[in-house]
Amino acid sequence: APAAAARWFLGGRLNVSVNCLDQHVEKSPNRVALIWERDEPGTAVHVTYRELLDLTCRLANTLKKYGIQKGDRVAIYMSVSPLSVAAMLACARIGAVHTVIFAGFSAESLAGRIMDSGCKAVITYNQGVRGGRTIELKATVDEAVKNCPSIKHVFVAQRTDNKVQMGDRDIPLEEELAKADPVCPPESMDSEDVLFMLYTSGSTGKPKGIVHTQAGYLLYAAVTHKYVFDYQQGDVFGCVADIGWITGHSYVVYGPLCNGATSVLFESTPVYPDPGRYWEVVQRLKINQFYGAPTAIRLLLNYGEEWVKKYDRSSLKVLGSVGEPINKEAWQWLHQVVGEGRCALVDTWWQTETGGICIAPRPSEEKAEIVPAMAMRPFFGIVPVLMDEKGEVIEGNDVSGALCIAQPWPGMARTIHGDHQRFIDAYFKAYPGYYFTGDGAYRSPEGHYQITGRMDDVINISGHRLGTAEIEDAMADHPEVPETAVVGYPHKIKGEGAFAFIVLKEQTAGADHIKEELKTLVASKIAKYAVPDHILVVKRLPKTRSGKIMRRLLRKVVTEQSDSMGDVTTLDDPSVVQEILDAYQKYKEKSSS
Repeated sequence: APAAAARWFLGGRLNVSVNCLDQHVEKSPNRVALIWERDEPGTAVHVTYRELLDLTCRLANTLKKYGIQKGDRVAIYMSVSPLSVAAMLACARIGAVHTVIFAGFSAESLAGRIMDSGCKAVITYNQGVRGGRTIELKATVDEAVKNCPSIKHVFVAQRTDNKVQMGDRDIPLEEELAKADPVCPPESMDSEDVLFMLYTSGSTGKPKGIVHTQAGYLLYAAVTHKYVFDYQQGDVFGCVADIGWITGHSYVVYGPLCNGATSVLFESTPVYPDPGRYWEVVQRLKINQFYGAPTAIRLLLNYGEEWVKKYDRSSLKVLGSVGEPINKEAWQWLHQVVGEGRCALVDTWWQTETGGICIAPRPSEEKAEIVPAMAMRPFFGIVPVLMDEKGEVIEGNDVSGALCIAQPWPGMARTIHGDHQRFIDAYFKAYPGYYFTGDGAYRSPEGHYQITGRMDDVINISGHRLGTAEIEDAMADHPEVPETAVVGYPHKIKGEGAFAFIVLKEQTAGADHIKEELKTLVASKIAKYAVPDHILVVKRLPKTRSGKIMRRLLRKVVTEQSDSMGDVTTLDDPSVVQEILDAYQKYKEKSSS
């Protein structure tokens, strides 16, 4: 009986899809689960919990029919939609492991992730639609799976009316769904069985498949969603993140649905058809909590206040920011202009690895102070500590150090797929007994936390985490470019941008032509957002005697802090610094003219 299905299974076993769907269908089947805000404004689609359960079960039965079993991995390469959410929940229902791959990634990035995770199937759309443009999803999948022998089937749904090439392993999804049984008994899962994998960049080139499990992850996503955003039954929760990122997993899908919320799926961009899009959607859908990225806010801020003030934002109660530390100007604009100074603004700090929000201004005591651009308060059960260079805990306030977490919490990642040693090395080796976040932080005189940014060779472009080594690896494939070094630099809109230094082979002509080729190479190997904004040709790179590139010095060059280069005696040849500074000055003069 459905009533029994909504409880935990005996022995503490459960199924995440039951918590997210069946339990609500039992009590209020016609409550709206998802509002799909499609690319074209004013074409929103409302999906009830009953409809979403039906779609999820049909999709789950279709996967089973084609041999997908408990523990199998399934890649989801789709734009945000009720069907992509159902694909995630269908995997959860049958105990398969989903790995959602952001639909902006190139065929090569997609293939790498499919091969690393050993996926048996891909679920995709014929095409995607975003900002009035069509994105070729199926063509990208075709290109990717050429090199992926593990893929047995590609399920293709229709987002547009355009026909795409269909081959032997391709299955038209809608035709299958129409024939499928709308009831699928949930698989009984152990609390520590894998729920999903999500790839994220590290400081070394190869992306790592972060593994999250069932019970702890779902609990943490649901509890943080409820308390950080003060979610009340009947609220419309608007997180505008893509499902390809952890934010979309935790605060578009799992957290809100577990809490029986109404969650908005935003398919478009902040500036389509104009820079008022977010606020027009807030007015039309009566959104109560709005959760977005600082990069989008910085972009909209440049268009002025009239685009915001055109629309009624009185439904808004809480505003949230995610993906990177928000700067004061963007914080003030979001708080004063968008929220009219009456909404709590939560600047949330967390990571793919943490599963959910770890530090945020709320929950807190009623009316407690929120300091602009500070994450401030650890969530229940999160114990942050700051560490010094010697690996000692820094006591007291008004101090800075490496941000670590001192005890486990339910949402934390359990491993890196296929490489547990890398998991240990990346997060637990630097400060034994602590989880090292990779970020630096400041603790204020009042004991509140402010995130100061990454401490390793990872940059944050528009909220997308990217190891500089990944960009370097992509450029290193160019036959005329023996050496590259990429560093981040402050960017007005994106937060950080990539600045590449390259060495060309002797007698190589046509540097400008090579720069264009390098940009194409990065776009095709990773994604368009990873393409460096600047590429500077230098004679050589600053290296230590052991051959390690000193990126710290390159960062000083591009942030124009050449007077504080620090110790350069460890360089093989310290005169290289002046050489690079001269090249940078010339490049800057040329660019500004």
